[in-house]
Amino acid sequence: MDVTLVQLRALVALVSTGTFSDAAIDLHVSQASVSRAVQALEAALGFSLVRRTTRSLELTPQGRRVVDHARRILDEVESLRDLTPRASTEVRIGYAWSALGRHTTRFQREWAAEHLEPALSFVQSNTPTAGLAEGGVDVAILRRPVDDPRFDSAPIGTERRFAALASDDPLSRRRSVTLADFAGRTVGIDLRTGTTTADLWAGISAPAAFRDTRHVDDWLTLVAAGQVTGMTSEATAVLHARTGVTFRLVRDAPPIEVLMAWRRASAPPALAALIEKARGLLADPISGTNDRRVGGPFPLSAAGFRPSVGP
Repeated sequence: MDVTLVQLRALVALVSTGTFSDAAIDLHVSQASVSRAVQALEAALGFSLVRRTTRSLELTPQGRRVVDHARRILDEVESLRDLTPRASTEVRIGYAWSALGRHTTRFQREWAAEHLEPALSFVQSNTPTAGLAEGGVDVAILRRPVDDPRFDSAPIGTERRFAALASDDPLSRRRSVTLADFAGRTVGIDLRTGTTTADLWAGISAPAAFRDTRHVDDWLTLVAAGQVTGMTSEATAVLHARTGVTFRLVRDAPPIEVLMAWRRASAPPALAALIEKARGLLADPISGTNDRRVGGPFPLSAAGFRPSVGP
């Protein structure tokens, strides 16, 4: 039996992203390469791992067991990175859609000015753990809890929620909207990394339907075309301005908690400083700007942020 790390990474990426095309994007290879790697792994093991249909895929019972083993193996391999010089001179920070929003550049600049090392590298990965489970990053910025004993996390701040609307939508002419304004609409969501669920509308007239999207660009394209209405974090509203899309504050929606997550077995040495720096920026009202991209003329400030308490 000849099993390779490439094959294991392909399987884990496939499970994490849900499609061969998204797995290929995360691994920076072709879709055919992911398919060949999974097929080669099945051939090496002598049984099927994935059931494929025209619309979806699911793991076989054997596949679920193999994925558990594959993740442990990849975690062990990733821990070897801590023995290399890179581990002490660079920290890779994963994110799915928007990193730290408007604070991202300031975070990088101030960190570089205050620390000779480690250097910071932001890495986009649209998986539930923003690349952490796949071994591509050292810490991850997340906006929903991590339900995995391999990882730990700490709150670093909160963000307001914004509606994403087609610019010719009547709601886009308002200064802000409410949850009730979504009633009867189709809402675009990301089941893997998003923070919008039907639970937001408990006791309120709910949207008519939800439509899963796979990437922020796909989501924005659907919003601009008027095919979906979006609900997203303040960070997305700041970083992803798009012609034909208008962002408006959802004034009665609960805030989104922003987390920094890491592997319990191999937390980066600079973790405490990273958490402290991120908390300071997300709690700083001075960094807000009057930005019409997110539906100004109201200021996009962090006045509503509450400082997080201990990890």
